[in-house]
Amino acid sequence: MRFGCSMLAVVAATGLAAQPVLAQKTDATKTEAAKKAKTVSTPTSILPTPQATPTVQASSKPAKTPARPAVQPVVQPSAVPTAIPTVSKPVVQDVLLAEPVMSWSVADAKSLLGTIEYIGKEGLIPADYQPSALRAAIAKGEGDELDALASRLFGWLIEDLRDGRTPMKARVQWFAVDPDQDLNPTAQIMAQALSEHDVAGVVAKLAPTNPDYAALKADLNATPMANKARRALIQANMDRWRWLARDLGDVYLMTNIPEFQLRLVVRNKIIRSYKTVVGKPGRTATPQLAETVSAVVFNPTWTVPQSIVKGEGLGAKVLNNPAWAKSAGYKATKNGDGTITVVQQPGATNSLGLMKIDMPNPHAIYLHDTPSKQYFNSEVRAFSHGCIRTERAVELGMTMAILGAQKTAADAADISRSGKYTKVEMTRTFPVYLTYFTYARSIDGQLKPFNDLYERDKPVLDSFAAPRQLKTTQRASEEEIIKLDNPL
Repeated sequence: MRFGCSMLAVVAATGLAAQPVLAQKTDATKTEAAKKAKTVSTPTSILPTPQATPTVQASSKPAKTPARPAVQPVVQPSAVPTAIPTVSKPVVQDVLLAEPVMSWSVADAKSLLGTIEYIGKEGLIPADYQPSALRAAIAKGEGDELDALASRLFGWLIEDLRDGRTPMKARVQWFAVDPDQDLNPTAQIMAQALSEHDVAGVVAKLAPTNPDYAALKADLNATPMANKARRALIQANMDRWRWLARDLGDVYLMTNIPEFQLRLVVRNKIIRSYKTVVGKPGRTATPQLAETVSAVVFNPTWTVPQSIVKGEGLGAKVLNNPAWAKSAGYKATKNGDGTITVVQQPGATNSLGLMKIDMPNPHAIYLHDTPSKQYFNSEVRAFSHGCIRTERAVELGMTMAILGAQKTAADAADISRSGKYTKVEMTRTFPVYLTYFTYARSIDGQLKPFNDLYERDKPVLDSFAAPRQLKTTQRASEEEIIKLDNPL
């Protein structure tokens, strides 16, 4: 099997291949390296170092002396509902968030008002942030009323820009927890905006850094107001970017489910793309996740789910037809409790193909090869039970082994060709994003709509058409977690 120069070119393009790994080593050096390797317990992350996002350079002008004592940040609820919604699952506490209350000068409040009035350019709705009420409070001058209102409205604006306007219950099968509110809490952002007297500058730094978001923003502002349907679709998909981490990292894998494509991205540039087969609509639809590559498995085995072993009679068939089982690569074990365990052995006919990327998650979703290559020729590729079948998967796995486990190209090729089950643990972690954009830049860089495969647009569009909902502490969907570990 040839992997040619294309895979090596991918590695070279990343600029991340460790030179000591590719250089020749003495036996003593190798022994020492092996000893050090055993002491590593946690992979080194190549995610960007978390930063306080809206960092603004200190002004050269002297700070304004407040006309009254500064108000210490006091956390107050953003609103008092008649009843906090009850939660059916005790795991998620659906409690209302609260904004801090800080001292606002008239000048800073006016800057906030101007920011609100132009926030439509970011795909949000100015009316959500009560500009008329803020204007009236500014007219009354500095005081407790202005402090409370400006703090609350600034908090709402930050929440929507940082975390997304769409309420969590409208994000169907959304399980990609966004870390931004932990890295950049509202109180920290507000304190910086007020200390630097640069509300607009701080707010401007909250937008997602991915150039695809900037492309959507430019398209929104070029779309006539009369074209409401197009504008609404762009708004919804801009918001989907806010649901993710503001900075996705220097190197990551991302699949846009409705596009049926997987990207290997390095410093915001697509280095390679791969066709994918995703979950069929319904119960086997692929969820939206943000996970981490922990290992690459070459020549994987597949432990067949009991839904097939027992439900479809595969266990009995394997036990009763040893010749057929051997040709199909199945081995069965009858357990003491009467159940049957069936494991498909490595090989070209294995349902996982010749490569699997482990990304631990409660849904049992992973990226993998497939012997059924013909499905990559279909225009609509939604045939799986939720996992992502990946074109040219062995090439991708070798690239991950080189970048993430510091394997040489020759070693990675030898492992893949060995025919033996081999799990290559990552020493540098890579994020994997399973996303759902129905209007986005395609792999060729052009903005275009994609079919709403799982009908997830309507709840988002409806939420934008309705008044803004108060944010809660809920971070992921409360929908049932379905284990989708069947690659067939």
